[in-house]
This record gives sequence, C-alpha cells and structure tokens, in this order.
Amino acid sequence: MKLIVQKYGGSSLKTPQDIRRVAEHVARTHRAGKSLIVVVSAMGTSTDELIQLAYQVSPKPNRRELDMLLTAGERISMALLSMALNDLNCPSISFTGSQAGVLTDTSHSNARIVELRPQRVQESLSQGKVVVLAGFQGVDPISKEVTTLGRGGSDTTAVAMAAHFKAERCEILKDVDGIYSADPKVIAQAHRYTRFPVAALEDACFWGAKVLHFRCVELARVQKVPLYVGSSVHPELGTMIVEEEISMYEKVAPLTVNSLNEVHHLAITCSSSAEGLSLLDAQLKAHQLAWPQLLATVFEDGQLRLMFSTSAEQVKALLQAVAKPPFKQLREPLVGVSLTCNGLYASHLPQHILSVLLKSGINPAKTISSGTSFSVFVKPTEKAQAIECLHQLIHSPG
Repeated sequence: MKLIVQKYGGSSLKTPQDIRRVAEHVARTHRAGKSLIVVVSAMGTSTDELIQLAYQVSPKPNRRELDMLLTAGERISMALLSMALNDLNCPSISFTGSQAGVLTDTSHSNARIVELRPQRVQESLSQGKVVVLAGFQGVDPISKEVTTLGRGGSDTTAVAMAAHFKAERCEILKDVDGIYSADPKVIAQAHRYTRFPVAALEDACFWGAKVLHFRCVELARVQKVPLYVGSSVHPELGTMIVEEEISMYEKVAPLTVNSLNEVHHLAITCSSSAEGLSLLDAQLKAHQLAWPQLLATVFEDGQLRLMFSTSAEQVKALLQAVAKPPFKQLREPLVGVSLTCNGLYASHLPQHILSVLLKSGINPAKTISSGTSFSVFVKPTEKAQAIECLHQLIHSPG
C-alpha cells in the first residue's frame, strides 16, 4: 500500500462535527487502498487559550511546564480522531510525539527535530492501521523532557514523517484551498495557484506567508518530499508544490505578497558581531530558548543591532531573558511586507517597488532583498496599503 501523510490544522478540527467529518475523509482514503499517517494540530484556538491560561497563572511560565501544558491540545485531537475512525470500522491508533519517536534538541517552545525513531508507527502501519500523530511535539532523548516545535510544528512533524517513510506525498490540509497571490482575506482579488515553486514558497513563508512555516518547507525541499497544500473540506482544491520554476528563462515573475507582523529590534553592547551573537546565544541556552528568526544584523559604534521575528509567545520569553545590559530593546514599531518572485536577482523590480510605494505616500524605513523576495518595513498603519500596492505588481510587474 502506498503511504500518504495528511496533516489537519486546528481550524479543521474545531468541533466534534469537524472531527467526524475529517474521520470520514480519512476512512474513505484508507478504504481506497492507501496507508495513512494523519498528523493533527490542537482543536481550534485551544493552543492560544492554553498560552493565555499559563500567563494568567504565572507572569513568567517555566518553559518546561509550558511545553507540558501545550502538548495537551494535540493529545486531545489525536485521541478524538482515533475514536471517530474506530467507530467507522477504520482501525486506528494514536501516538504522542514521544511515542512516535520524534526526537528533538533541548530547546523548549521552539525545538528542532534531530532524529526520528518511529518503530511503533511502522508496526501499526504494517498491521493496516491508520496512525494518528500529535503534531507539534517531541522528546529530548537525553533529558527525556517533552518539547514543542514552535509555530507550524505540526506541519514540520508531517513532512518529517513523510520524508522518513518516503511517502507518496504529504498533504497539508487547512481552512484555505492552496497558495494564493496574497491572503484572500486581505486581497479579495488574490488568485490561487495550482502549482507553486518550492524555493519561492520557502522564501514567502520566511517573510510571513501563514499557510506553512518556512522550516516545514525547507525540510520538504531538502528531503524532496512531494508537498500538497489544500482544503480539508474540499481536498481536490489545492496547490502542488513543485521544484521547477513557473517563469521561463530570466523573466521576473512576481508571485505572492505576504506580511510579517512580529518584527522586533534588539541592541547588544559588544566589541564585535561575533561577541554579540555569543552573548545572545548564552542567554538563549540559559533560558532553554531556541534562536529567533534573524532578519538582519548591523554592527556599528560598539553595538550590534538585530532585527528579528518570532511568535508572540516566544518574544515575551526572549525579551524577559535579555531584560538587562548589555541588551537593550529598541522601540521601532515596523511591519514587513514582501513580494516574492521568480527571477529577482539583478532585476529592476526593487526600484520599481519603491517607486510604486512612494507614489502612494509610503517611504519604507528599511528594505531587505533575499533570494526571491524583496521586503519593505513600514509603519503598521501603512501595511494594508503597501500590500495592495505590491499585489498590483503581480498582474503588472512593469
């Protein structure tokens, strides 16, 4: 039997009715002759609710205990879905991340997978069972502590399992029906792609595309996992992630606009960039925190300035860890808006982007050009207008 890995997000599992609907789809796929690993997120917004609960109890929750709390959400989802599958006469068994052999590093709240040892998963698949896994979680093999993988962790779990078992493909099924030229909730005219290049998707997710986490896409690209992003309600509607580029030759092809709301700035007094990053690394290790997503660094006049992004929950813990000298939080309220393309290198597109924004009265405070994206950092009040301006370039790149 060919193996498919499916991942269902929290918005697809909000209610018992949603869980039964997902179970019916999984059972139909299994009866059609497919071997299945199903990775689930926590129901609805329960992870956010658990985080809020933790901060109501403690202004500075212990990182270990916070991970213990947050893993409960996925355990609830996996058990309920497995119950529903068994009621449909579809043999099923659920596993936590540690039971499934998801081994991680020591970081709490944003751990990385270092190895998979999914013996129990393999045994259950060989018995013809649907294996339902709690996404977003693993275990540190040295300390035996439970860890969580951070934002998008369930997507990463699914791709890692698909890579290990050499699955036919990995389906990420959500409340959106694929990859769009912009968030359709923000830009009504955004259009859906049936195919999208993996390198551009990785960059788009790094710069704020919420459909997947960039770590998940990076893993899929490196491990050559066939990836499909689609709707959990209408799985036939979706986007196949491909290796080949959409555009021909060296033509610049703007593809999608995304935004990054969590942009933060930190200054470190030090003698060099290397020393500044070492000081930060020491604080992160002391508080069992993983590295944030570094966007840019500048060293000048004995000070290393960092621009970074991370989840809203992670930034609280990070800023608490660097609340005294030589660290200083800089107050620069900015959001990032990015246009991801094929063929950005050595093109006139950055100049064209800035000209279009200036005509609309927007003068970005900072810009960053990466492999396939050009990002501008603007005031939060300018975000919506900047997204509209850049989305127009997808249809008329200039």
